[in-house]
Amino acid sequence: MPHILLRHRDIPDIHKLDVYLAHGGFEAFKKAVMQMTPAQVIEEVKAAGLRGRGGAGFPTGLKWSFLTKDSFPRYVVINSDESEPGTFKDREIMTRNPFQFLEGAMITAYASQANTVYNYVRGEYWDVVRGLEKCVAELYERDLLGKNLFGTSYALDIHHHLGAGAYICGEESALLESIEGKLGQPRLKPPFPADKGLYGKPTVVNNTETVTNVPYIIQHGAAEYRKNGTEKSPGTKVFCLSGRVNRPGNYEMPLGAKLRELIYTHGGGVPGDKKIKAVMLAGASSVVLPVDESILDMALDYESVAERKAMLGSASVIVLDETVDLAWVTLKTTRFFKHESCGKCTPCREGTYWMLNILERVNKGEALKADVDLLQNVAGQIQNKCLCPLGEFSITPVLSAMRAFRADFDGHTKDAAPPKAPPKPAPPKPAPKKPEPVAGD
Repeated sequence: MPHILLRHRDIPDIHKLDVYLAHGGFEAFKKAVMQMTPAQVIEEVKAAGLRGRGGAGFPTGLKWSFLTKDSFPRYVVINSDESEPGTFKDREIMTRNPFQFLEGAMITAYASQANTVYNYVRGEYWDVVRGLEKCVAELYERDLLGKNLFGTSYALDIHHHLGAGAYICGEESALLESIEGKLGQPRLKPPFPADKGLYGKPTVVNNTETVTNVPYIIQHGAAEYRKNGTEKSPGTKVFCLSGRVNRPGNYEMPLGAKLRELIYTHGGGVPGDKKIKAVMLAGASSVVLPVDESILDMALDYESVAERKAMLGSASVIVLDETVDLAWVTLKTTRFFKHESCGKCTPCREGTYWMLNILERVNKGEALKADVDLLQNVAGQIQNKCLCPLGEFSITPVLSAMRAFRADFDGHTKDAAPPKAPPKPAPPKPAPKKPEPVAGD
């Protein structure tokens, strides 16, 4: 199947503007500006069924239509913060297929009746931003950005904003606070960004991968886009595969493809042909899902994964084989979320500290079984009590791992029952004696 998002794997040098233009680049943007109204662009994206690729899976066209009417100026903000452990798709798109990403952001701005786009990029991606700024400069030189685009009255500018390495700024309202020069902490909602977003004005916030789908939809139409994926989850998705696999990396597949195909066909299976113990489908913040044959045959789309009480999220699949200790995995995830908590909400700030404290003692063999119960209790005190999802993210791997693999935690405790010694083999029975010969025989 030809790639829709990772087109650089099919077309060499597509990161160069002339190559991108030679393969239909910016025809979709030109079509939108010259032949369609903003409302028509929104309806086409709605018809395509495009859903947000940043994690929530919310319908993109519907999100654009929520902008408060008759309130201007408007802004488009692209969330390229990509800080979730196990997620690395947006970096590849921005470095290897940058013009399609930029074109998608430009069409999003036109549909939103916005004249300014801010691309908020993870602070560690400074080299990515340097490349994107060169691309944007070329677009200004070719009159694809700036004033009076294609001879119309429409004008558009694109700016890049580097974060400072804070995971919390991947949350859309904290991201907006950061652009405004404030401390990156989540806002109380409502109001939502569609009403009062950047600088108090209506704002669309979309993920990098989400907008990269838009040029294909506008150029080829919603019906063509829907030929991939499922009815409720159309299109393709970039799956970030990592963990205990032979070929980790990004793989673009139609939504609804099987987990088995991702791991064994694309990922080359598990080193040493070990058995898969669990998977985390949405990076470090996801449910630890025990794996059996039915899970391997599960369709990777938003609905099928939700039926398993998990989330597809950004589709950052981490594979854990039979050698992996889940008490160690949750120690790693909790250490990350404790470090990244912005401290605004007491349950998250204090709860992640105490979860980490307990997990460190568990992994050192210094805890009791009662401490493992306390860990579950502390996680429950965080649940549903925070302004943003980080609190929920921190407890999801802990609670799900304890539910499915409690033995991995209890096995570290000082009062764990010692393993039963294998039963001693019974002594061999003496061989029966031969009967004495009888006289006359």
